[in-house]
Amino acid sequence: MKLIIKIIIAALLVLLASSYLLSKKEKKQYSDDELRQTALSRDMSSVPSTYKELLKVVDSPQNRLTQEKIDLGKRLFFDKVLSKDRDISCDSCHMIDRDIKNKKTFSSMLLSKNATPNDCVVCHLSDQSGTDRLETAIGHRQQENPFHLNTLSILNSALAKHQTWSGEIDTVEEQAGASIQDPYKMNLNAEEAQQRLSLDTSYVLMFEKAFHDSQNPHMPTLTFENTQKAIGAYVRTLLTRSDYDKFLDGDNNAISQEAKKGLANFINFGCKGCHTGKAVGGQSIQKFPLRDYNSFLDLTNTFNENVKGRSVSQVSFNFNMYHPFPFENVGGFMGKNGQQLFRVPLLRNVTKTSPYFHNGSIAKLRDAVQLMAKHQLGMNLTDTQTDEIVEFLKTLEGSIVEYSIQDTREAYEN
Repeated sequence: MKLIIKIIIAALLVLLASSYLLSKKEKKQYSDDELRQTALSRDMSSVPSTYKELLKVVDSPQNRLTQEKIDLGKRLFFDKVLSKDRDISCDSCHMIDRDIKNKKTFSSMLLSKNATPNDCVVCHLSDQSGTDRLETAIGHRQQENPFHLNTLSILNSALAKHQTWSGEIDTVEEQAGASIQDPYKMNLNAEEAQQRLSLDTSYVLMFEKAFHDSQNPHMPTLTFENTQKAIGAYVRTLLTRSDYDKFLDGDNNAISQEAKKGLANFINFGCKGCHTGKAVGGQSIQKFPLRDYNSFLDLTNTFNENVKGRSVSQVSFNFNMYHPFPFENVGGFMGKNGQQLFRVPLLRNVTKTSPYFHNGSIAKLRDAVQLMAKHQLGMNLTDTQTDEIVEFLKTLEGSIVEYSIQDTREAYEN
């Protein structure tokens, strides 16, 4: 028993010593211009403010953007016809409508057995979050995601190189099709989706306008593939701009001094190594966690819980409490190929997308920042450092850009 206690004490001392050393990591000081240029050098550039600039960033040779295609995709995104029971739409899980036309759906979700106290949707129904803010996605007939995975935001997803938590889907078009057919989401197969849409004359006309090919006039236009393309085209326009973009574009007063310190921390500590690009993430698949302290933490937590109100001779120890994540892995998901590989989350609008991590285990952004610093960077942040980073992350909170969409060819020519 004495040996066990000594081991625990030694482990705690090691953790405290490493925490002290890591929190002393030197910070480089930046002027506003240096800070901006350092961010831009990591391709952390601003989100386009015009349709012409948007095309340069998100237009795809396999799915060229047009007004007709975007309009069709928008209608499909909000239409419940693409779900088996005609009761949910893409917007049911990827909320972008401030008017919340799906209140009935959300009420049933919150009253279901799957709802938990950590679900943030209760207070944030009107946020343009692009997600449902539930710990786990709930789809067809109130089914919970089998791995307890929560819904990733649709906003800015076109800026990512990888979709889904495992990153195994690359494009928003492919993701749209997968979500419609997934039995735990909308549960509608491709053939039935195409048949339903074909029965609506207005949809037939919209598909004809969006996908008519003068070179191949006899090619069918209303297909499931084109349904995916239309939704994908609309999703590619769902980008957000914020005060951070104004700072990157040259306005030194757009963000506070504390937020600038937070951005400097973000750069100096190495966060920008993975959270890069216009979306501040989504460009790579990385292992999580990189640093594993759980065996020590579980020992001390077990000791603390068991020792309360008991003599040392009565204390029991459980040495089998190790698990791979710094929180309970509800759902048992282990990432791509079961190797703890995850798409790096997008930090755009991160203030609106709690709860955090793949199974929604962490409710507060501040806790998520500290956890990431420790388990990815090997740092125990001070309260000041944490507050500064959170202030920076707040500057990433923005609204969907209302692009003035014009003919794609005309936009490129101009």
